[in-house]
Amino acid sequence: MSETCNPDLDLLVAARLAELRERITAAGGREVTVLPVTKTFPVEACWAAYRAGCTAVGENYAQEVVAKFDGTPPPFGIHFIGQLQTNKVRMLAPLVSVYETVDRPSLVRELAKRVPGAQVLVQVDTTGEPGKGGCPIDDAAQLVDGALEAGLRVRGLMTVGPTEGGAEAARPGFRAVRALLDRLGLEVCSMGMTADLEVAVQEGATQVRVGSALFGRRPPATASVR
Repeated sequence: MSETCNPDLDLLVAARLAELRERITAAGGREVTVLPVTKTFPVEACWAAYRAGCTAVGENYAQEVVAKFDGTPPPFGIHFIGQLQTNKVRMLAPLVSVYETVDRPSLVRELAKRVPGAQVLVQVDTTGEPGKGGCPIDDAAQLVDGALEAGLRVRGLMTVGPTEGGAEAARPGFRAVRALLDRLGLEVCSMGMTADLEVAVQEGATQVRVGSALFGRRPPATASVR
């Protein structure tokens, strides 16, 4: 696919990324990667983030990934951060560089079949909220072992904070995930979004997933992108 450019968007994203990194530094973060969440934003947002210095973007919907990138991997990575159905792995295989939402053995098996050696994160459910995905924290170590045995490259863990209760409500779950990451000897701790990134950084996040703080109000998803 060809690179697309929107100079005004480039300037906006670069400025907001600098502000975001100041927030991370103020929270005590040193080596924290910012993963721009570009779901439902136009492909120009992906390129703007890349030109601002980000090495990857996060996408949630399989059809949207395929439509945005026209089947051709861009020079930056694509992390899949939405709930992943096994029947969508095949269409994503040529494009996605990291699968962050591995949460069940059937998905491990499908990834091992379609994308041998894929880089993955195991998603841990710390809230119990329906629709968020993730395996129970007590099952995460076993799932990590199963993914490794299947030949996948397990780089770390991922979690999503609670919907209600504000940023502080996420702290116990974030702390538990970081402790598990350390016990398992993994390196990537993907947690924290725009509203709770300070708490995530304080609790040991190595990657935060941010959309609105970079790009503004998110356009609604349509049925066609899912």
